[in-house]
Amino acid sequence: MRKEIKFSSYRKVPILLANAGSPLQLNDSSVIISAIKTYLISRRNSLEEIVSFYPPVKTVTEQGKEVLEYENKYWLMLDEKETKRVYPVKEVRVEEMKWRKWADDWLVHLISPNVYRTPKEALASFDYIVREGKFGTLEGLFAKYVGAVAMFFVSKRLKKRHQLRDDVREDLYEAVNEWVKAVGKNRLFMGGNQPNLADLAVYGVLRVMEGLEAFDDMMVHTNIQPWYQRMEEVIQKTGVAF
Repeated sequence: MRKEIKFSSYRKVPILLANAGSPLQLNDSSVIISAIKTYLISRRNSLEEIVSFYPPVKTVTEQGKEVLEYENKYWLMLDEKETKRVYPVKEVRVEEMKWRKWADDWLVHLISPNVYRTPKEALASFDYIVREGKFGTLEGLFAKYVGAVAMFFVSKRLKKRHQLRDDVREDLYEAVNEWVKAVGKNRLFMGGNQPNLADLAVYGVLRVMEGLEAFDDMMVHTNIQPWYQRMEEVIQKTGVAF
């Protein structure tokens, strides 16, 4: 992955390069989604202008590490008329932003401790990464075994940092069921009959685990499957690739 992003001083993924008259780099998944969604709804501003509405701000974590954060990243930059069209009720917008932030601040941090939970699971995860990635034979073997060992120990540090239970599956199951409860029984998606950006954020996080033991366990031990399958169907119909 480092090879693919060596052109950028921003060292996290995803990064989106857009041809907006001149090359334009968008960082942070939530910024990317908010900016593109704003652009698709409102053509009053160029994509470059829209991205400027999400300025990066340097902050320091509890561990003393300096990181970049993006202001307003859960907001769509729409005028009053556009906002009322997309969010007929104010509470709909507030709910969407709340759960997008929840996906970034909590749900995503449950993934690594779960997919690298045991040496066996860590090895299976890296076997999948190597098969799907662009690795040579020797490079792939090195990445698989060294990466699996490294991430197994990293996952233990993450477990401690985020104060997860001894069995991290319990935190995953609880979080997923919390999401299902928030969607409720009377809606297909949090967005109603169609997914909104909160649905997309949660789906994007959970889909990372597909093909792994953690994903299969989640499908068996939580109530997420009906919602997840509906998301799959919508994405297949629209031709969106993840």
